[in-house]
Amino acid sequence: MNNVFPSPHPLMATKLTILRNVETEPKKFREVVREIAVMLAYEATQDLATRPTTVQTPLAVTDGTELMERIGLVPILRSGLGMVEGVWELMPSAEVWHIGLYRDERTLKPVSYYNRLPVEPTVSVCLILDPMLATGGSAVATVDILKKWGVRKIKFLGLIAAPEGIQALHDAHPDVPIHIGHIDERLNEHGYILPGLGDAGDRQFGT
Repeated sequence: MNNVFPSPHPLMATKLTILRNVETEPKKFREVVREIAVMLAYEATQDLATRPTTVQTPLAVTDGTELMERIGLVPILRSGLGMVEGVWELMPSAEVWHIGLYRDERTLKPVSYYNRLPVEPTVSVCLILDPMLATGGSAVATVDILKKWGVRKIKFLGLIAAPEGIQALHDAHPDVPIHIGHIDERLNEHGYILPGLGDAGDRQFGT
């Protein structure tokens, strides 16, 4: 798949090791999630459209660049919330739109419980933020929602992914790039990523 981008960076590997460690406390876990989100966002936004501008420095007027596209951050509740602050550090003008999905533990299918998107899209690019790409159900459902909303440029950002989740998202939406910290081994019989890092939401919020 030419639209899957696992990070080769050594800093990513070391930060993911901290997240995987069962001894990592929620405060540190949240800090590292935010740091990884910055790294992923930097990689995922290299192709944003820009236009030339000028700026006055303390000494002279010089050429500069500004973004043309309006960015929307779409954290999948609740675990995706921890990635928002990191991406906002890079793009403080980005809009944030929350989509609430949970996985039915019996069917492993996503169930939507929150969506307050306006009738018309207000952004041209959406970055879906979700730490775990496991079965892929929530990611696929979120892309479905965003495309129905009218957004055509969508990217997925996550900490870790299972091959099954990547395949599911790619099969449903091959036009959506997947930027991921690491591709793990597989899903277990309960749909959890192995070796994984536990429940990202529980570990962030100490529940």
